[in-house]
Amino acid sequence: MAAPAASRLAVNILSAQSLLSAFGVLGVGVVLFAETGLLIGFFLPGDSLLFTAGLLCTGTAPGGLRLSLVPLLLVAAAGALAGSQCGYLIGRRAGGALLARSRSARLHEGARRAEELLERYGHANAIVLARFVPVVRTVLNPLAGALRVPIRTFTVWQAAGGLLWSLGLILAGYALGSSVPNVDRYLLPMVAVIVALSLVPLAAEVYRSRRAKTKEAHG
Repeated sequence: MAAPAASRLAVNILSAQSLLSAFGVLGVGVVLFAETGLLIGFFLPGDSLLFTAGLLCTGTAPGGLRLSLVPLLLVAAAGALAGSQCGYLIGRRAGGALLARSRSARLHEGARRAEELLERYGHANAIVLARFVPVVRTVLNPLAGALRVPIRTFTVWQAAGGLLWSLGLILAGYALGSSVPNVDRYLLPMVAVIVALSLVPLAAEVYRSRRAKTKEAHG
């Protein structure tokens, strides 16, 4: 009994495969809730976790680790939607106080990007798009609550974005694992690609923001 307990204590929370090996399907729900609902979860590997979990539903993982697809889809959706709604309610009650207390430069940068998304694209588009941008998907929820985005608007669009993000990445991993022989050999490179792609929207926003500032400076 001591060995399994020790292995769980030694889990690497930044590694999707380590989290899945230690906690399975339940861990996916907990991680998604923390990443989307609690500011302390901004560093968790949501994208790679979902994709890897979908891949492991095909039984192609080293060591025989296999997850069940339907329970995974249900738990992932529940964690993503409940976390986002919780973050919104916390922001609505606490205002901007939580973000103001944080000393994380990355978190504050994410908050700035989230606010820019809300201003640039409007509530509905920003709430959906934020799901696909690390850190921004963590801070946009409490920020939307603090800015008093109508709760009905937030709930409808966070549900749409949350389902598209969580179920989409899981099914993408499952489809790839089902169609590519010995896909486990390419697991790490594929996770790296998923992480890189998840950063593209953030990089595009940074580029557009800097370009706009440069034009203003020379305008």
